[in-house]
Amino acid sequence: MAKIIMLMGTSSHVGKSILTTALCRIFRQEGRRVVPFKAQNMALNSYVTLDGREMGRAQVAQAEAAGLAPMVDMNPVLLKPTGNAQSQVVIMGEPVGNMSAREYHKGYSLKAWDAVEDALARLQDEYELLVVEGAGSPAEINLKANDIVNMRVAKYLQAPVLLIADIDRGGALASLVGTLELLDEEERALVKGLVINKFRGDVTLLTPALKFLEEKTGKPVLGVVPHIEQLGIDEEDSVSLEEKSCGLGNTAADRIRIAVIRTPKLSNFTDFDALADEPDVALYYVSTPAELGSPDLILLPGSKNTTEDLLHIRATGLETAIRRCVSAGTPLFGICGGYQMLGRKVCDPLHTESAHDEIEGFGYLPIETTFAAHKRLRQVTAECADFPFLGEKIPGKNLSGYEIHMGETIFTEDVHRPFRIVAAGGRPADVRDGALSADGLVCGTYIHGIFDDDALRRAIINRLRARRGLAALSVQYRYREGKERAYDRLAETVRESLDMAKLMSIVGMEANA
Repeated sequence: MAKIIMLMGTSSHVGKSILTTALCRIFRQEGRRVVPFKAQNMALNSYVTLDGREMGRAQVAQAEAAGLAPMVDMNPVLLKPTGNAQSQVVIMGEPVGNMSAREYHKGYSLKAWDAVEDALARLQDEYELLVVEGAGSPAEINLKANDIVNMRVAKYLQAPVLLIADIDRGGALASLVGTLELLDEEERALVKGLVINKFRGDVTLLTPALKFLEEKTGKPVLGVVPHIEQLGIDEEDSVSLEEKSCGLGNTAADRIRIAVIRTPKLSNFTDFDALADEPDVALYYVSTPAELGSPDLILLPGSKNTTEDLLHIRATGLETAIRRCVSAGTPLFGICGGYQMLGRKVCDPLHTESAHDEIEGFGYLPIETTFAAHKRLRQVTAECADFPFLGEKIPGKNLSGYEIHMGETIFTEDVHRPFRIVAAGGRPADVRDGALSADGLVCGTYIHGIFDDDALRRAIINRLRARRGLAALSVQYRYREGKERAYDRLAETVRESLDMAKLMSIVGMEANA
């Protein structure tokens, strides 16, 4: 039977996902067959597996850190908020419908528990060690009866638990003590250690506080993990956007300014992480016309609710600001929902996403999108069939990405199709993707992850550099290599911060010599 360690937090966004990623990497470096697991994830930032199923992005990063291909057993239940206290419920990678919070928590969540048990059984049979992540806090009294991600998992597995607090927020000691007080006796007994996360400053100044914690709770403090700047690891959800740059459009004279339009239901913002890591790029997220400034490129991201986000862009005045930039020659690039917005109409006759039957789009591309009940989920390999950008054709081969959308797009007239999908779901294909406006300034695609390709990303940046009178540069940042370095850096920091001998003892494993 596999060994288990489970990470829970005193609240959301205390670093559970990142510390789970770190432990996956550490145990992989130790030569262990380790796998991540999170029973239920709530996130808009999702991923498509090779077999065409959907899972949370955080478990994808954890799988990569463990040296594994992502699979939905790592995240059997995914909730994707759609607005108005509703979420799309995804079980084992397949959507089963939209539900209100009450419908899910009071009726369906315990049915989803069967999928959790089945996934755990398969992972326990195949792997030596499970690193299990909880969600939010295990002490939410109003949710405990129908909880399927925190203490229900811990009790089912009899898993030793590490309880994590974010000291950067303040109140970490009270959060740890209070969380333990709100657990029942059996749950409290499963907590085997405490971790202080995101500490800034001299750790020796915490010594009295750590001694107090151990005396007050009877639980050992395994360590204090420092705040890590620029992790370079995919974030779980758009809450992390609060820590990203906003409104930099007029302050980076020596860098290419790329603006990402931030909407309430923005999804898959990791599409742009590779651009953000380029040394000559200032990538920033904007919510208002004033923040947009004068970018060199505007990006329209994916959305879990395309129609509502389109209306939001219109209501805030961002549409007018974007049009002003495009009229002045600024290129505009949309991905997935952003691509759909660039067309003439977005139709939702079945009210899949909203109560609106039809919404007028930006009108830059001669396309119309109609939402249907079926969601397209597949990994793809593509190439630039013919992608002229700012006066020069952009090269691109073996572009890896994925599609995840519910809309079917038709073309109302002939249009330039810049991309060709050459493989889909592991099988050969020959399908044109995307559209490019007649003036070459507006482009869209359904392919998530297209900017992860080093050569294509650099070619686009260099065209923007040329427009600014700057010399072209060779590839500056290699995305895949950068992610591997980030996982190793994270693992090294956490390894140095935690009492690894004590952790191995809690897990029930001997440390490697």
